[in-house]
Amino acid sequence: MGFANSPAIQVQVKSMALLNILEFPDPRLRTKAAPVSEFGPALAKLAEDMLETMYAAPGIGLAATQVDVHRQLLVLDVSEEKNRPMVLVNPKILSKEGSQTYQEGCLSVPGIFADVERAERIRVEAQDAHGKPFTLDADGLLAVCIQHEMDHLAGKLFVDYLSPLKRELVRKKLEKQRRQAASAAPAAAAL
Repeated sequence: MGFANSPAIQVQVKSMALLNILEFPDPRLRTKAAPVSEFGPALAKLAEDMLETMYAAPGIGLAATQVDVHRQLLVLDVSEEKNRPMVLVNPKILSKEGSQTYQEGCLSVPGIFADVERAERIRVEAQDAHGKPFTLDADGLLAVCIQHEMDHLAGKLFVDYLSPLKRELVRKKLEKQRRQAASAAPAAAAL
């Protein structure tokens, strides 16, 4: 896949800031992202901060919706070395082929994994952080990641592919994890 070396979709990771990632069932995750119309230093900085946040989490993709910015922007890096960051602004899927099932996780649904069926190959049209348009052919994990992050931009989470019962079990499990973390925090601070 030659697209990962394209200068149109690579960015340099510099000194940035970590952003807060919203967690399910936060209703802000259901917000449909608006198209990006202004390209400039603020958008480039947001993309850089999102990449730093994604790498620190650690994850392979992050949509702006997950950091409470409701614009059509996503970042990802599916490389083993974590050295091929990509930025897609205003992405649109032009075509889909085949199907594949991957066990997906999500930074907004920590510790939960489930099989999700998605297209095996996709062609995506997007813009880079400077507004330059490009087309990308993706398959395998990259195709899964793009589709997963684009779902976030539409206000959809991977748990939406689960049955209502499983989704409710996920919500309860996350609530329990948060309660346990909150009760452990004061005890740890007292040490």
